[in-house]
Amino acid sequence: MDRAMADEIVSVEQRTEPLWAGIISLALGVFALVTAEFLPASLLTPMAADLGVSIGAAGQSVTTTSIVAGFAGIGVVIGTSKYDRRNVLLALTALLVVSSVIASFASTLPILLASRFLLGIGLGGFWAMSVALAMRLVPSELMPRAMSIIMGGVSLATVTAAPIGAWVGATLGWRYAFAIPAVLGVITLIIQAVAIPALPPTASASFATLAAVLRRPAIRLVLGTILLTVAGHFAGFTYIRPFMETVPHFGIEAVGGLLLAFGIGGFIGNFVGGWLAERSPRLGLATAASGIALAMFVTAFAGATPAIAAAAIVIWGLSFGAFPVNVQAFITQAAPDEAESAGALMLTAFQIAISSGAIIGGLLIDQIGALGVFGFAGLMALVGTLVVSTVARARLREA
Repeated sequence: MDRAMADEIVSVEQRTEPLWAGIISLALGVFALVTAEFLPASLLTPMAADLGVSIGAAGQSVTTTSIVAGFAGIGVVIGTSKYDRRNVLLALTALLVVSSVIASFASTLPILLASRFLLGIGLGGFWAMSVALAMRLVPSELMPRAMSIIMGGVSLATVTAAPIGAWVGATLGWRYAFAIPAVLGVITLIIQAVAIPALPPTASASFATLAAVLRRPAIRLVLGTILLTVAGHFAGFTYIRPFMETVPHFGIEAVGGLLLAFGIGGFIGNFVGGWLAERSPRLGLATAASGIALAMFVTAFAGATPAIAAAAIVIWGLSFGAFPVNVQAFITQAAPDEAESAGALMLTAFQIAISSGAIIGGLLIDQIGALGVFGFAGLMALVGTLVVSTVARARLREA
């Protein structure tokens, strides 16, 4: 653990033996939730045709979930602060099942959007609580490993959700695709009910605790790093396909293969990130952010060469896979006494960064082109690297 970070830590009760079954149940939960979140991306055309709406209107099923998740994290943490966290977790997983069933039977766009609204609550609440839940299931020294397992569920869903959804949608129909997260949710609910022990609330979250956590220098640091680096990442990732098609001129098969390689790199990056986080979350954050910056700059200035563009995309996936694990580990050290409040702030920062990055990327690609987008993305990730590498030590010493 970084020495400067020690001043940020407030002693909390820790388990002496890890409950790995509980951690695996959380990984299953996030896998199911993220699978449900990403499914519409591969089903928009048949969904729009069946519901009698435009593809753009059907696409709002993705936007709805993202926006609701950004607010739900804070709302769930504060609104359920007096309830056993195990029961809250089970309720959030149940929302996944209910939302998926409603989506599979939706006959109109409003019903579909209502299902995605419920999914946003489950997704946002789960993410906001994930760090605090993991902290109560494993000893502190095993937290990076636990978060690597949980984040592995995200990467696996990222890799598999779209192709599986597209295949099921093409063979059985888009409604059957939503049965996948529903079944996963039921299985997860059963495992969580067995594996997760009672977890009475340890603190009462409120807007006052959120403000108090936000006043901690380490938390402000990591939120700033998230806003910069993640905005850069999503500015580039949102427009990765147009770049691959117009700059190195990859065909559709190569595009699909590289997106798969990006996802596999992210999956591996989770565990590399966990290894780094066990040594120093600050080092891990700086390494991940600098890897993203390097990949973006190489893409911007040498991406016309197919081999270089392909290598940069793989490095990008590996680096971004390591980033969230180290963010979670950093927050664990910076606010172990208010992990849920810190997790809610982290979720909000991610959602703001995702939205702003996509918006800025859209403006840049229209005005400058794909290379301008990746130059901006690299600059943002570089500034994020400098923040966590140089500003952190001075601010933490002042704490």
